[in-house]
Amino acid sequence: MTDTENTPRDDRAAIDKAFSLLTCFGEQAASGIGVSELARRASLSKSTAFRVLNLLERNGVVERVGSSYRFGQRLHDLGAAVYSPEQDRIREVLTPFLADLYEFTHETVHLATLHGTDVVYLAKLYGHRRVPAPSRVGGRVPAHCTAIGKALIANDPEVFEMITSNTHLQRLTERTVVDVEELSLQLHRIRREGLAFEIEESAPGLACVAVPVFGVGNRAIAGLSVSGPAAGFDPRSHAAALRRVSHAASQALRRAGVGATVRLPHAAAS
Repeated sequence: MTDTENTPRDDRAAIDKAFSLLTCFGEQAASGIGVSELARRASLSKSTAFRVLNLLERNGVVERVGSSYRFGQRLHDLGAAVYSPEQDRIREVLTPFLADLYEFTHETVHLATLHGTDVVYLAKLYGHRRVPAPSRVGGRVPAHCTAIGKALIANDPEVFEMITSNTHLQRLTERTVVDVEELSLQLHRIRREGLAFEIEESAPGLACVAVPVFGVGNRAIAGLSVSGPAAGFDPRSHAAALRRVSHAASQALRRAGVGATVRLPHAAAS
């Protein structure tokens, strides 16, 4: 190996390429995806993608299935380490209510909690009408881009302040609300009404409606959402089901003694 290959610049480039490939798996992380498609999504040559994937495979981060690759056990183990016991408890208590929400709607439903200024998805049940979405179990998305995130931000003064004082909010689509004044007004309305909406703010073609779930001390512990294709999906038609399930879920959280939101410390959430 040459001195040039040992430089920090090359190390960072290799890490960047590996991370780029991993983030390109999307919803095919479990089912697998071919090298050519991964290379295209990551803007890498096929030979470079193949070389990096081989390195990841040797370390258990990905595994080969035929001519495709999927996430490996090592990555799942690392992801599991991110969950706190509190998150596990939230998922344990609220998963039955997520199932109830699915039965009421037959659309894709999510359970998520705050982690800094992001939402972390704890559970997801797919509906009959699938639409590409950035949500995946264990994945993180900027909270202000999602209905479920906005439902939680609106009921968390600390995160509300962090978000609305950030003049460089990340934009995921053309419709992502990044103007802090507009977002602040929206969040105040969400807090009053108890419902949060998203129309193509996290992904094109995706619409969503969400509610918070409260625990001990009336703190917003988690969120529940219903999503579907923006064309033909009426978010408000699911409001009654969301409110009913949220009320029952909140009672369950309080009985279980869950009363602290799960997120990164203030300094780590920028």
